[in-house]
Amino acid sequence: MGFKGKGKQWVTAVSMMSALLSGLCSTSAMADEAFSMCTTELANKALEQGVSQETVDAIFPTLAYQARVIELDRSQPEFVQTFPGYFSKRVTDWRTNKGQEMYEKHKDLLHKLSDKYGVPPHYLLAFWGLETNFGNYKGKMPVLDSLATLACDPRRSKYFTQELLVAVKLFERESLTREEMVGSWAGAMGHTQFMPSAYTHYAVDGDNDGQINLWNSEEDALTSAANFLASLGWQRGFRWGREVQLPENFDYQLSGYKNRRTIAQWNELGVRQADASPLGDDDTEAYVVVPAGHAGPAFVGYQNFRVIMRWNNSEFYAIAVGVLADRISGASGIVAPLPDLPAYSRNDIIGLQKKLNDRGFDVGTPDGIIGPATREGIRNYQIANDMIADGFPGLNVMQSLDLVDKSA
Repeated sequence: MGFKGKGKQWVTAVSMMSALLSGLCSTSAMADEAFSMCTTELANKALEQGVSQETVDAIFPTLAYQARVIELDRSQPEFVQTFPGYFSKRVTDWRTNKGQEMYEKHKDLLHKLSDKYGVPPHYLLAFWGLETNFGNYKGKMPVLDSLATLACDPRRSKYFTQELLVAVKLFERESLTREEMVGSWAGAMGHTQFMPSAYTHYAVDGDNDGQINLWNSEEDALTSAANFLASLGWQRGFRWGREVQLPENFDYQLSGYKNRRTIAQWNELGVRQADASPLGDDDTEAYVVVPAGHAGPAFVGYQNFRVIMRWNNSEFYAIAVGVLADRISGASGIVAPLPDLPAYSRNDIIGLQKKLNDRGFDVGTPDGIIGPATREGIRNYQIANDMIADGFPGLNVMQSLDLVDKSA
């Protein structure tokens, strides 16, 4: 039976289930009962949204709670990842060589996609390489079970309920099987690790076989990635950005997305290409990114840099995609050496955030994450203390706040 006109009961059921699951139930039977109650309500929601009874019967009665998914959702890394650590693990010789091999395999398709969507081949290959090692690792978690587990968890129930219902519709629409629907613990799927909503809206039948299958068809995956990037606003004919040299007297307060300038203006300020040649005099807007502080490499990001961040909202990720794409196309990669940075724990960063707040440099609630507010707080603290204002928690910043032994 459907679930029409039962909004209050749905809220009550989810609340009861959330309380049971999040309260560390005393017995597994209680947890099983809570999950069963939740998935019954989810089944009714699916029917209400037009999923067939046959599909609902094939999926919902056999959904299994995945405790590991909740563990991963709650887990936080002990240490804060530095740009050198992140970059060196992702932009590798293996990924470069494999990307060039995959270019030869899919050359005709890649150029057709570039003509249609405006995204050059080496960028599509870079995304593919970073997401799943060109399909070598697409995840092993059962997507429907994982999404149901997250939908029945109070933390982000609304979002994952939507993603689960979309995934069920995909199962039906594309004639998929439970066995092939595997992916990340959070439900990302296939060669390009699309969430169900992205799969529904942007995936394309690239091999023209009548089915869009992001697990088994490389052609579908590459075509879908090109369509997705075009939909996100990819600018045809433009790069992602480039590595640059900053002048010795560079004012690091000018870095960051809020301080966009034209290439001609950056050139006038002494910013140069990585080989020290002039940037040029065109009116393309760009902003300076210093992911490892003033001691590390510097980059300018163009509009396509922000498009990459709409795929994955991380400057580290965007730089990795851009540089890997450059290397796949034959460029040499980063010129500047990667600095040896201190490894901070999340507790170190929480301590830093507390100290900044105490001294009037508001960074919001301490959470151990170095986001825009924390970088701005560090930058303002550096300005007030005559330091290079790069917004990076260098050793001098940590020492001046008595967070690290000053003899270190």
